[in-house]
Amino acid sequence: MNQTAAQDNSYPITAFAMHREREEAIPLKSRNRDPSDEDDDDVSGDTTTTRAHLQVPAGNRHSNGPSGHNDNGYATSMDDNEVTVTIEVVKPSRLIYKVTDNPPPHMVLLFALQQSLLSVSTALTVSLLVSELICARSDNDIKTRIMSATFLMIGVSTFTMSTLGVRLPIFQGPAMTYIVPLFALTTLPEWQCPAQEDLALHYKNSTMNTTLSMVNGEYLVPRDWINEKIQQSSGSLMAGGLFHMLIGLTGLVGFITRFIGPVTIVPAIVLIGLFIYKVAVRFAQTHWGVAALTTGTAVILALYLAKFSTPVPAWNRQRGFHIKWQPLHQMFAILIAVVVGWLVSWLLTELDVLSAEPGNKQFYARTDTRLDIITQAPWFAVPYPGQFGMPSFHVGAFVSFFIATIMSLLDSLGDYSACARACYVPQPPAFAFNRGIAVEGVMSIISGATGCCHATVSFGGNIGAIGLTKVASRRVFQAIGLLYVLFAVITKVGAVFITIPYCVLGGVQIITSGIFIGVVLSNLQYVDLNSSRNLAIIGMALLLGLMLPYWKEQNPDAIQTGVEDLDRIIGIMISNPVFVGGFVSCFLDNTVPGTLAERGLAKVSPKKKDDDIKQEKNEEISDEFENGYEIYDIPWLPASIKQSAIAKYIPIFPGKSPAKSMTNAPLMAM
Repeated sequence: MNQTAAQDNSYPITAFAMHREREEAIPLKSRNRDPSDEDDDDVSGDTTTTRAHLQVPAGNRHSNGPSGHNDNGYATSMDDNEVTVTIEVVKPSRLIYKVTDNPPPHMVLLFALQQSLLSVSTALTVSLLVSELICARSDNDIKTRIMSATFLMIGVSTFTMSTLGVRLPIFQGPAMTYIVPLFALTTLPEWQCPAQEDLALHYKNSTMNTTLSMVNGEYLVPRDWINEKIQQSSGSLMAGGLFHMLIGLTGLVGFITRFIGPVTIVPAIVLIGLFIYKVAVRFAQTHWGVAALTTGTAVILALYLAKFSTPVPAWNRQRGFHIKWQPLHQMFAILIAVVVGWLVSWLLTELDVLSAEPGNKQFYARTDTRLDIITQAPWFAVPYPGQFGMPSFHVGAFVSFFIATIMSLLDSLGDYSACARACYVPQPPAFAFNRGIAVEGVMSIISGATGCCHATVSFGGNIGAIGLTKVASRRVFQAIGLLYVLFAVITKVGAVFITIPYCVLGGVQIITSGIFIGVVLSNLQYVDLNSSRNLAIIGMALLLGLMLPYWKEQNPDAIQTGVEDLDRIIGIMISNPVFVGGFVSCFLDNTVPGTLAERGLAKVSPKKKDDDIKQEKNEEISDEFENGYEIYDIPWLPASIKQSAIAKYIPIFPGKSPAKSMTNAPLMAM
């Protein structure tokens, strides 16, 4: 920006840079800044600086020599004709660390540990539910091996998704949508757990030592029976994962996204959040006071004190010891809240305020009731494919997992879009959606091979944590993957997480799930809420998503078609609120007349030319987002592969015309 100042008596020059967003006048920084003012440890990505030059006639300047500063302390380059003033326009970033930023290693470790604490409760819950459903409730060895396999798949899936998949900071964890089908399978005679009387008769007629087959006065289910259930579910899950992978590799997910927009996604994902309360209550009810303290601590640090910084002692060669101001309390709000809640639970345990009776809810709020898990866990355990035997196939299990795969696709598409919004980046293009779904399918196959009995999908709670902490670095989630692999191999380290009081985990889930629901609801800004069409579709989808599962729960035997397998399939579908809400909203959104703009599927007019669309997208990226579409590309992959003939048939790369691929990507506002 070159301008010539008018000649008047107002000089020496006093220059100001106008803040582009808040329109506040801020003093210019000198061009010749002291290097000691720079701090290598400052938080990166906090500002975006634009420099411009103001040329002033030499006759209207005051200087202190051939080259130096004017009377107001601004840098000048002395010339016979002009004075050059550097103007810096500083645009504050909405994130502390952007997707492409690389925080210092010690910060990455702390951020990764914080995110890991958010999801460990779900991982433990799912692995314990699987143990219950395969009749291994009292078999600690089976439970430990399933937990180890679950941790391994969390680590591998998270690292692969953030590196090769959609390349967003997304946490991949055990999917509750795959647990619902397992519950349905327990209604089958061959999947029901034997009663203690039947087990007593079995061991009476066998040559096995009865003493070794009992734990806490209960008979253990024979390993052969347990392994058979794991093998059947594993093979069926692998078949479902193959279907999941093919949807991504063939580009069908891009076809699906043409019919799935905010009107479909919002009701489906909100129903997930509304049903999360059951898990949150299960943990928080062990002690509501500690749960409220944990939630309140995170809210105060992350929201009420969001505009403040924390004084941190620091040292470097230029400045020596000094005080830095960084928003550490916001970045580590959840981690600090967990520590505070854990300490209070320990204090209540030491004062014997919490009940020590195993049947009391407060039993799991104590810090000394599960320490034996650490001592009993082996130091090392390496999960491997086929550890429970060769996978087999069960038609009923496959049908159940197939339905779960369809529901997880809808969940993942919504989470990808929600994560992009939380990170202030453009919506994933079609090839990124395809690649992410394909990676999830591969991970489902591996999960089945290792005997997890569940697949991995993206977690909304961790997306909510990104919006809370303002840390969206991809490197953090790669470190999370490595941490979980470490937890899987060194089981004593992973067992420490099991000892976290349930009330602390409940308090964390309250705030993270709440933020995630809010992020999802914010996408309604792209939908025409003045349209009675949209309001009716969203309202009916939410209502039916709550009604039908409740009705099925109250009337488990109400569906009688005469075909047992069909009854089970229908029961599984209407028992899942995500499927009901997503199906109703998707059907109505694509059959009831409405424009693309009204449905929130397009921010630009489809009649505009590609050049106009591309220009508007570029302007939109520079104004609204912290990163551009380049974050979805794999930079270290050779261009020959990206532009090869195979890329035409496997649409997981940008191809020869990345701009076109991005332009034609589905415009979802999640």
